[in-house]
Amino acid sequence: MSRPGSGAEQVVRVENGFGYGVIGADLHVFPDRGPVYLLSEYDPAAGPAGRDAGWLTAQPSRLLNARFQVVDFTGRDRERAGLAAWRDGAGPRLAATWLHGPGGQGKTRLAARFAADSAAAGWKVVTATHGSGTVRPSPGSQDLRLDGAAGLLLVVDYADRWPLSHLTWLLSNQLLHRPLPTRVLLLGRSVAPWPAVRAALEEAEAATGDLALPPLDDRGGELDVRRAMFIVARDCFAARYGLADPSVIEPPGSLHLPDFGLVLALHMAALVAVDAHTRGSRPPQDMAGLSAYLLDRERRHWTQLYENRLEGLDYTTPPGAMGHVVFTAALTGATTYANGTALLGRLGLEHPGRLLADHTTCYPAEESGAVLEPLYPDRLAEDFLALSLPGHEATGYPAAPWAADTTRTLVARDGQGAPPGHTARVLTFLASAAAPHRWPHAVRHLEAVLRADPALALAAGAAALSALAACDLDTAVLEAIDAHIPGHGQVDLDAGIAAFTQRLTRHRLAATDDPAQHARLHQNLGFRMTRAGHREEAMAATERAVDIFRRLATADPAGFAPELAGALAQLSECAYKADRMRTSRRAAEEAVGIFRGLAATDRTSYEPGLALSLSQLGHGMSEERRQEEALAAAQRAMGIFQRLAATDPALHEPGLAMTLAQTAVYSWRLRRWADALTAAERSVEIIRRLVAAGPVAPVTDLTRAMVVEESDLATGLANLGFFRWGARRRDEALAALHEAAAIERRLADVNPVAHEPSLAGTLTTLGTYLALSGHAEEALSVAGEAVEICRRLAAVRAAEFEGPLRKACAAYETARDRLAGGGPRSWTMEEHYVTLLNQDEVWQDAQDRRHRLDDMEPRYCGNVLRFLLRQADDIFATLVDGLAASPEALGRWEGEDAGAWLARQPLAVALRRRSEGKPARSGLCYCGYAIQPGWNHDHCHPGIIVD
Repeated sequence: MSRPGSGAEQVVRVENGFGYGVIGADLHVFPDRGPVYLLSEYDPAAGPAGRDAGWLTAQPSRLLNARFQVVDFTGRDRERAGLAAWRDGAGPRLAATWLHGPGGQGKTRLAARFAADSAAAGWKVVTATHGSGTVRPSPGSQDLRLDGAAGLLLVVDYADRWPLSHLTWLLSNQLLHRPLPTRVLLLGRSVAPWPAVRAALEEAEAATGDLALPPLDDRGGELDVRRAMFIVARDCFAARYGLADPSVIEPPGSLHLPDFGLVLALHMAALVAVDAHTRGSRPPQDMAGLSAYLLDRERRHWTQLYENRLEGLDYTTPPGAMGHVVFTAALTGATTYANGTALLGRLGLEHPGRLLADHTTCYPAEESGAVLEPLYPDRLAEDFLALSLPGHEATGYPAAPWAADTTRTLVARDGQGAPPGHTARVLTFLASAAAPHRWPHAVRHLEAVLRADPALALAAGAAALSALAACDLDTAVLEAIDAHIPGHGQVDLDAGIAAFTQRLTRHRLAATDDPAQHARLHQNLGFRMTRAGHREEAMAATERAVDIFRRLATADPAGFAPELAGALAQLSECAYKADRMRTSRRAAEEAVGIFRGLAATDRTSYEPGLALSLSQLGHGMSEERRQEEALAAAQRAMGIFQRLAATDPALHEPGLAMTLAQTAVYSWRLRRWADALTAAERSVEIIRRLVAAGPVAPVTDLTRAMVVEESDLATGLANLGFFRWGARRRDEALAALHEAAAIERRLADVNPVAHEPSLAGTLTTLGTYLALSGHAEEALSVAGEAVEICRRLAAVRAAEFEGPLRKACAAYETARDRLAGGGPRSWTMEEHYVTLLNQDEVWQDAQDRRHRLDDMEPRYCGNVLRFLLRQADDIFATLVDGLAASPEALGRWEGEDAGAWLARQPLAVALRRRSEGKPARSGLCYCGYAIQPGWNHDHCHPGIIVD
């Protein structure tokens, strides 16, 4: 892949008939399914000038297709001005907006107008299409270089239907991380996925916002606005019909009704009015009637084609059969010919090849080679589905007897139990048709599908779950779906789970007056909101749970104190993730106090809660640089989990692993290297075993907060590699870092925003250690990868990644120097001092030669000590920077200079004693007691106070 300005030639090798490439951007590809998404240069549709009027008016729905641009854009002046101001405004280089509103509100048309405006203003406009399906674009390459552009605008339609991991992959594309101003416009019906996407963008220091596209009756003078839009659409349609004086068609008197708050509704009313006028008929006045009229015109076209077979037209499908195929296409969307024939065959339709050919005559595919192009716009397709399903009250439009069975067949699982790839579209379109104020009877058909297989709701993804949450589904169906929701959550589903849980919680709250049950429901909602990135909503729900439990516990401490403590523990976690550290610490402290009192009388029941609360308290203490207190809390929690895990490892080993990892980090920050290494090794061993075994079904609200995942294993391995290197266990250190990097590469492929920063840090450390171990060529490759990642991250998050980029570049330079010099250097100064300053037996010089202090001449020891003290400032700065540690974490007292700090370290004290002719060790520990057999001084350190 060539880079902008490189002058390199891009070669796209095509096998089996498809090729796709981009210049100036990343190309993310599934090994077995092709591109994750497709980037395309903005290319306005040919417009009405490129379409034959007879072809368009034969099926009036074609005139509503936004890509044909039949209707001139009008209205939405406020939104257009707002988008232009957002595009051109000052602030961060990268900014994103989520444009949302119901189907038919005009999102796609507004985005197209804004894209055209931006292109005219000199911006490079690129569109992103979710590309993990089976249909591919025409072969070729997209030139996305930004040479000479004023900025970059990326438009992402149907963003609410993308899996979160695919969106985060898109947002990591190098195209978005150039020096130019960059704007990302994401379109969706639902706003539910936005908080999680926003969190990913905020990690990239992007400005974020959302724009709700209001109905037309949300503004003053709405009837005048509606009439004006109707007239513009009427005149544009009339031109396609060849009507000389469209003013003879008056706007209908029903424009004041709520249904006509949609732009699409006004366009449909104008189109039907023009079509009916040319045919001498009376147009219907309501939305259901407008849809039925347009669908009747579709059917009339199918009938005309079928009748023309007698005149030699190559078309043989009766209108009834064509309706069956159109229904199928609305639910499955466009697909390949092989998939299309298999689908129709599964439905028992004869001659599927012929049916597909005739369907393509009526609905030509947007992409070459595709079949089953659905009816557009989406809202009309949803209406067609609803009118085909039995149970509606629209007179004159009979339901199809095969519709319900076809729907069930299209979502049937295969022989291996896997749902079909179009499951998400089926449930999303049915849910949209069944939405409030649309087609109430469609709810029954949706419920029938979900009663038969409630797990389909999860298989359909977050967008479908959000759409289902908006439907008035029977509570029993909601409960059946909820039974399949993962207890801990799932990244790509969490946004939909949160929306679904909100809906189910409302039902459950209304079904009981029990305040305790209300508190539990709010607590569960808070957990789901936290997972989805709705931090403030999570805080509100969890605080509500705490308030209720606090009142109940005041009246009945024995009955409700445990649940109050559990809710406080969750509140601590919510507040920690919302950067409200004081609230987090206070909640944890209160939870610890309650659980400690409860555990005093019933250890079995309440010590797990005490351990979790202590662990969370440690987080807060460490963030406040109270490392000794943080370590004490973590060690207390670790001891509890260790004892509990001895009898119930499945339930309590995740907590043990978590607190061991905390203990390792806090010990490292306090310069207790041996303790850090021991804790890290135990933590990794447990996490590795737990990850291999897979998650255990959570038992309580407490245990689901302690699930360990692959990312935890990678973090533990990276820390373990660092600690092992300091202990001179080089081969083991390299092995741990190699494994951590392999895991983080795999995770970054799925979610780069979340995992690339940690991958870059691991690669930097690994590259440095490889170079120092004599593996210069591999070190150069690994460090180069780290530099590339850090440069991309620093382009949008300079303050955060300036340091990591500097370290990655230093690792790369070290590797290059070693490769040029032909031999490794044993230790850097940083590693040398990290290893030596906290021991008092040996001195290891820069050539890696070791000397016992008691065997060294006093004069030489004095020289070494003076050598160290002269470099005190440099040594301290190296350690602070290299270890990413605060001065307090390294034990430097307030007001103390680097020389005084260094003089207190074990090595300096030992060198001073030897320079005075004394033994290196005094025989006394830091605690003041003599070192003798049977005494354990492992936790003693300089400055310790013994009561």
